[in-house]
Amino acid sequence: MDTLFDKLEAIEKELKGDKKSQNLIKEMQQQLQLLKTKEGIREFAGGKKLAKAVRYVQYETELKKLQIELIKVQNWAYENKKRIMVLFEGRDAAGKGGAIKRFTEYLNPRKFRVVALPKPTDVEAGQFYFQRYMQELPDPGEIVFFDRSWYNRAVVEPVFDFCTKTQYEKFMMEVPEIEHALIDDGIVVMKFWFSISKETQQKRFKERMSNPLKHWKLSPVDMEAQNRWDDFTFYKEEMFSKTHTSYAPWIIVNSNDKKLARLESIRYFLSQLDYDKKSKSKVSLHPNPSIVQRYHRGSFQID
Repeated sequence: MDTLFDKLEAIEKELKGDKKSQNLIKEMQQQLQLLKTKEGIREFAGGKKLAKAVRYVQYETELKKLQIELIKVQNWAYENKKRIMVLFEGRDAAGKGGAIKRFTEYLNPRKFRVVALPKPTDVEAGQFYFQRYMQELPDPGEIVFFDRSWYNRAVVEPVFDFCTKTQYEKFMMEVPEIEHALIDDGIVVMKFWFSISKETQQKRFKERMSNPLKHWKLSPVDMEAQNRWDDFTFYKEEMFSKTHTSYAPWIIVNSNDKKLARLESIRYFLSQLDYDKKSKSKVSLHPNPSIVQRYHRGSFQID
């Protein structure tokens, strides 16, 4: 009994010379091969449409290849005493946490940390603003991922009046110098801004409200995000204009599509490091400029 693959091969022979049809058949064959995988069978059997199941398997396949490169980076950083810190910033529901999860999914937990600091205590509130963050800087051989960082003071705090105008202005003057000092000391600093549209944020908030497994992600601050959208935009632009520097640039990630945002932010991260065996990578390390780009004033932004 002929299989679907046999039939496609027969059709391919019949259409020999018709390049357009042959390319279409090859594409169908590749998609069917993806559906033969464990992930593809699970997705398709779960009721997903064919195209959606194929896209999911393509995403998972690409992600695994990139995660193999991340393991190479971690080993290289550990063996060469590199200190790497990655800042994930963006509006609420922009996908920062999901991206960090994919960055770290297969890394050795002894060689990396995820830092997500809570609201400062009364004692911390009276300290030098950067003090509690400095305690979390990477040690030699370590990668630290910041799920929000000192840039809370650049956007969230002024929007919700959690800091004074003087504190805000002082921070904006100090942060470029502090980042310069960190980099001058040998720390690799990358700053991602995950960008989403107002409509996408609203949609994700509704999903969180209807999903009991995601209720914990909602906070009073999140609920006000839509109402204060324009205030966020103002302070975000102020932050970019005063803290985007040649040595610590802001990297904007279009995260309306979470999966693409994860893949391309990892790809950008890898592209910036000269790690061992990078040339033997089996996946493209050139980020898609329509998803990830270095900030500049003329760039199109969805938020």
